[in-house]
This record gives sequence, C-alpha cells and structure tokens, in this order.
Amino acid sequence: MAAAAWHRRIEWWFRGAALVAFLAYLAGYQASRPGGLVEVERWLNHPVLLLGAAAVMLMVSMLVQFEFRERWAQLGCAAVLSPLIAVAVVIGVVTYFLGGEGRLVERKPDPSHPEHVLVVTDVAFSIDPIYRVELVTGSGWTARHWYLGTWDDGDGFRKAEWSGPDRVTVTAEHETRVYTVDGDGRLGEPEVTPR
Repeated sequence: MAAAAWHRRIEWWFRGAALVAFLAYLAGYQASRPGGLVEVERWLNHPVLLLGAAAVMLMVSMLVQFEFRERWAQLGCAAVLSPLIAVAVVIGVVTYFLGGEGRLVERKPDPSHPEHVLVVTDVAFSIDPIYRVELVTGSGWTARHWYLGTWDDGDGFRKAEWSGPDRVTVTAEHETRVYTVDGDGRLGEPEVTPR
C-alpha cells in the first residue's frame, strides 16, 4: 500500500512539472506576439524545449503508475525510456542554444524618444541573411517589442531608419514602408509605396 501511494505521489509530481513547463511555454508564446515583454520571450519562448519536457514528463508519469516487479521488465523499461529521454534532452539543449535570437545588425534609438529603439537582427540559420526589424520600447523587464516585418535575401532589404519624429522607414528593393510610432511605442499601419 505504501509503494502504491508513493507511485501515485511521484506520478502527480511529474504531471505538475509537465503543467508548469506547458504554462511557461504559453507565457513565452504570448510574449512573442506584438507588444509582448522582450525578456519573457527571450527566456520562455522555446517550444521544442518546454513542450518536449512536458511530453517527456507526462510519459514518465504514465510509466510510474505501472509496477514492474520482474527484473527483466524493469530493465526493458529503462532500456526504452533512457534513450528517449536522452534524445529529448539533447534536442532541447541544442535548439535552446542554436535557436537563439540571431545576430544583431543595427540598433538605432529614436532621436526624439531614446527609449524607442529600432533593432535589425539577422535571424537566418544559413549564409543568406534574413532580416527581422522590430521596435523595442522601454528597458529591462518592462521592455516591449513590435515587429515591423521580416525580409529575406530575395526581398532586397536595404535599411531601416528613423525618418522623422516618431516615424520609421523600412526600405527594400521593391517597396518602402513608413510606420508612425505612438508616444507609448505602438506602431500604426504602414504606408506602403512600391519602388
């Protein structure tokens, strides 16, 4: 009876940890949307790592409820479960470190509002650049971000710059987009002009 209660307690610990990992992923996903908190996204927007950890912990919680009394059953379970957990951990760690935020290309503060910063990042995993342009407002844990867009090599990204007070211009080979920025850092709809 004591062993069954102990198995049940461990089972619920693993399920609780899986729920925590899933809720952490949801917070990171929400922060990745326009207006989300930059630091929360940086720390928690790792779907492969967090959802993988949640799936592994749920699987372990289901296995804990079984009692493997035979020695061969215990060894067989360990032989199947150990490589799966090891692969999940390696994939999670690799995606955490390699799926980073990209390489910073430019960081330009607004001359009239230094707390508004235009950030251009190369987020490509390959040689051909993919430029992500975003506006970051505030600093530290209260910093928020708004995406202006992503341009790959075929789009002919040229530059992103402050073109006036509270105005951002993004120039590509085939178009120019002009955004207006509110006092709190929110972006208006872009004025798109073909080139």
